[in-house]
Amino acid sequence: MSDHKTRPGPTVGLLGGSFNPAHGGHRRISLFAAGALGLDEVWWLVSPGNPLKPKAGMAPLAARVLSAQRQARRAPIRVTAIERELGTRYTVDSLKKLLRRYPKRRFVWIMGADNLAQFHRWKDWRAIARLMPIAVIARPGYDGAALASPAMVWLGRFRRPRPSLRGPERWSAPALVTLRFDPDTRSATAIRQADPEWARKLMNRLPQADSSGAVSLRDNVTHRPIPGDAA
Repeated sequence: MSDHKTRPGPTVGLLGGSFNPAHGGHRRISLFAAGALGLDEVWWLVSPGNPLKPKAGMAPLAARVLSAQRQARRAPIRVTAIERELGTRYTVDSLKKLLRRYPKRRFVWIMGADNLAQFHRWKDWRAIARLMPIAVIARPGYDGAALASPAMVWLGRFRRPRPSLRGPERWSAPALVTLRFDPDTRSATAIRQADPEWARKLMNRLPQADSSGAVSLRDNVTHRPIPGDAA
């Protein structure tokens, strides 16, 4: 069992995804989780490439980061493409490196019930559960599949009440917390279907490099520039 007593710093929720594009549902879920779990902030991990999703229809990384930053305005949400810098493709590898890079922070992995339903397909998913607590956001239509999933059969023994993550002395893993709130019907798929050109339009508004070569689109965690042509 991984004990987080040695990490007395800020508590951070990690929400990973393609954000293709980011939308108000991501923001609402993040703010709800932050309030429910007493998090200091939420980091959106914009994936350079999701191994479980097809590359076709995936917008450039810069467009997805920019869409996420616009949704995160005036909220305790930091948008990062740190996996690009870490050189990781799988969540388990990213989380291990994040824990090493930020040893004073305490992290919790946030996922929707739709992801829990297929969590057993993720690389070393049990190792992920041992690295940090997991908070699952209920999502209409997926609760049944999530409860019946192989991952839930294993994780079920580690279910904890919501307040269990509020006390740093009890911050340990594996731990599974289920969060329920009014369903949000927004989806990235629907946005892409309604506006297939969303990424191109957003990229046209991407700030260009100034005379010094600096780019105003920067990672909110590492503060490194994200090239406008990043795929």
